[in-house]
Amino acid sequence: MIDERPNRGFHPILEPDQPYIFIDACMQIWPDADFANAHRHGVTAYGVTAWMPHATAESALEGIMYWHLIARRYANLNVAYTVADIRNAKANGQATLLLASQDGDFIKDKLHRIEAFYRLGLRLMLPAYNRTNQICDGCLDRTNAGLSRFGELVVAECNRVGLLLDCSHIGHRASMEIIERSEYPVVFSHSNVKSLVEHPRNIDDEQIKAVSRRNGVIGVVCWGPLLFKPDSVSRPTIDDLIEHVDYLAQMLGTTDNIGIGTDFSLGSYGSHLSDPWGEPALANVRGNYDKYVISDGPCAPQRFAAGFNAYSQVVDFTNKLHDRGYSEADVANILGENFLRVFDAVWK
Repeated sequence: MIDERPNRGFHPILEPDQPYIFIDACMQIWPDADFANAHRHGVTAYGVTAWMPHATAESALEGIMYWHLIARRYANLNVAYTVADIRNAKANGQATLLLASQDGDFIKDKLHRIEAFYRLGLRLMLPAYNRTNQICDGCLDRTNAGLSRFGELVVAECNRVGLLLDCSHIGHRASMEIIERSEYPVVFSHSNVKSLVEHPRNIDDEQIKAVSRRNGVIGVVCWGPLLFKPDSVSRPTIDDLIEHVDYLAQMLGTTDNIGIGTDFSLGSYGSHLSDPWGEPALANVRGNYDKYVISDGPCAPQRFAAGFNAYSQVVDFTNKLHDRGYSEADVANILGENFLRVFDAVWK
């Protein structure tokens, strides 16, 4: 049965608001989003992808300044520079835009761009997006060489200026080297558990333990292919997502290292056209998902876990956590307090 929403980007209004600070560590916002109601979906901070991956510095600059324009046009939205900005937004019934880059290609070989974009509001950065670049390997590429020598300088510069490093989408060895080298905690903004679902975008126990030892956070993600078990022929559900929460909590003995990065959108997901000259032979991230799950394409709600494919369903997510015995503090941690702790430790 096809979901009634025409695409995954238009979310029901949540009235009244849910009580927790909800930080979505990774999502996208498109130009036709209902910006005027963005504060009414239960989200306090949208970890918005500020520009498309593999952008030049010039296009990244245009991308990041667009969000400042949006924040100026809509009184219900602000750019998040500090933890206080996020907490104040919740208190005032607003929402914040947490500006993130899904790769470090915009840096090229110019380290000063890290500080420049941090001063423009960039607060979270993946060093590479799926494919290898000048900083490190991507998780879908065939190499696993870790950080380049330039990448080592990038980690140090991000630490210096206060830019939070995100290890989602990068290679295993690169993530381990970043975690080890970083003076501050790092995060996986939107990755699930590889022991439960073998997928190149998910992370293994070694990565999970390493990031938790350094007081970082793993954001579990609702995107269906990262929840789709190899022997499955049906759409994953919210209970499959919570299975990943349970795994992390049981292995680590705490909820202090768990968050959420939905990978949702506000507005209509953009068209991603193929390069007629050929695409690199990267690993297929959707696997058999399209074969077994009814979908209208990349914009469809069916791309996400049934029961948590819209922001308003965060209420159902928190209720299920309570039903499983998670405490009030646990739920608050998972929804946002853990990410806030890391932001407070890293941002300057």
